[in-house]
Amino acid sequence: MTQIFNFSAGPAVLPKEVLQQAADEMLNWHGSGMSVMEMSHRGPEFISIYEEAVRDLRELLNVPANYKILFLQGGGLAQNAIIPLNMLGNTTQPATIDFVHTGSWSGKSIKEAARYARVNVAASNEAGAFTFVPPQESWKLTPGAAYLHICTNETIDGVEFNFVPEIAPETPIVADMSSHILSRQIDVSRYGVIFAGAQKNIGPAGVTLAIVREDLIGKALPICPSAFDWKLVADADSMYNTPPTYGIYIAGLVFAWLKRQGGVAAMEQRNIAKSELLYAALDADDFYQNRVAKDSRSRMNIPFYLRDESMNEKFLAGARARGLLQLKGHKSVGGMRASIYNAMPIEGVQSLVDYLNEFAGR
Repeated sequence: MTQIFNFSAGPAVLPKEVLQQAADEMLNWHGSGMSVMEMSHRGPEFISIYEEAVRDLRELLNVPANYKILFLQGGGLAQNAIIPLNMLGNTTQPATIDFVHTGSWSGKSIKEAARYARVNVAASNEAGAFTFVPPQESWKLTPGAAYLHICTNETIDGVEFNFVPEIAPETPIVADMSSHILSRQIDVSRYGVIFAGAQKNIGPAGVTLAIVREDLIGKALPICPSAFDWKLVADADSMYNTPPTYGIYIAGLVFAWLKRQGGVAAMEQRNIAKSELLYAALDADDFYQNRVAKDSRSRMNIPFYLRDESMNEKFLAGARARGLLQLKGHKSVGGMRASIYNAMPIEGVQSLVDYLNEFAGR
């Protein structure tokens, strides 16, 4: 059988070891006689799964003690509403939220937040077709803003922050890290809130992770639904309502797998090697084109275009025949896209590079 490599942007590839362990434990978790899918979220079996997942994630990201780790639902998209609903309740005047607009996902965040507060687009690279992160010296930030929202890796546009913004300490930074969390080392203490949909580097769709500094909890607007009120969720250890139990279980297996790989530092080195290998092939001549500025290129999501786009379908058909799947670019931008998350082995990237060279006739 042809070796399959899945380059989907999300839901995305998971480590084979994790899938095999989940399969082995599907009908009977650790002798309990139950599948994790069947367990009460308040029973001792699932509580142990949850607590281990939280411990491992805190260790992997070196999360400070004054941050809460919350497992929520609704995906990263829902967080665009949940965050202002939780952070604007203590404002005594109309609040302003600053945004840096770097692509499709930060654009969605801006649109949603505008339903709850005044928004200020402090910087945007839309005029540059979302091909770079605007340098911070060009940003026009609002004094006293409720918070600054950034998307640190744009899944569709392939733009990634390579720096942490330096702003007034009283303004929290909210970072959407959905598509590159756990792929590189970060200093959690530099952010007020970090959130991520699970379906790229954490686990299956359905779980959303939020890491929230404790002083930002307890400030929800009265209209915030109780199931999304960070204080209620934190006080109940993410079990105010029934959490996505199976998704948390798979996330926990992924966290344990990451620890066995050497942790986030080791994964970062692998991701650098994988992305450099692929970008080198794309840059070798003008048959392929990646349009992102080199200092803003994503290590996780790499969009590219054929010089002759009439050959797109032929390229995709040939890729499928070689077991290279889900390479079609997002419908909003076209072209191709290879997502090479933590679980994508370097052998998969090498197979794609071999095909790129073959197709180009090098």
